[in-house]
Amino acid sequence: MNKFTMGCGVLLAILLFIVVIAALALGGSYNRLVRLQQTVDQSWAQVQNVYQRRADLIPNLVNTVSGAANFEKSTLTEVTNARASVGRVQLDPNKAPTDAAQLEQFQAAQGQLSNALSRLLVVVERYPELKANQNFLGLQAQLEGTENRISVERGNFNTAVQNYNVAVRSFPTNLIAGMLGFPPRPFFTAQAGAEKPPPVQFNFGPAPTPAANLNQGAAPTPATAASP
Repeated sequence: MNKFTMGCGVLLAILLFIVVIAALALGGSYNRLVRLQQTVDQSWAQVQNVYQRRADLIPNLVNTVSGAANFEKSTLTEVTNARASVGRVQLDPNKAPTDAAQLEQFQAAQGQLSNALSRLLVVVERYPELKANQNFLGLQAQLEGTENRISVERGNFNTAVQNYNVAVRSFPTNLIAGMLGFPPRPFFTAQAGAEKPPPVQFNFGPAPTPAANLNQGAAPTPATAASP
């Protein structure tokens, strides 16, 4: 009887030890996932901040550019409409999306706005009077800095999501991540030309034509002697 009791006690102690170790491992995995998820959400909040900063610059930019004589109104309308489309994509600014379709919609709207701004800045080159406008030059510098910050924060977000997804999909954490409410998160996807922000540098002088360059570098044609 004593041996049986001792054997049961040892078995219970072993089982209790296993349960404690499993609980500690589970708790450690859960806490790690929480930290990684918070990092993703913080990075997403920074992305939202810089995109909002760009959106806030657009009304002043449009008002300044529209003051130029005979400026193309269709270009300004395109920028305004693209900004409105961005505002219609409603995502929680403090929690990164878990639905890839929602992030794709958000990215598409922001990409449309980026393209509209790029076209606006190309059209601006035809209006040299804006070069002397200090308000425009200040907005140009702010827009350039904001575009660079967008690129940086998107990269930081993708890095945070990658670290989180690796943890979620790694064994043995993947066995419990779904049950504990830690689904994989979508990335920002690269688009053609997305490796650099839209150009915000201005060249107000007309570019020389290839024909002009060739004529400048060509030697004078010798006169043909008249036939006797």
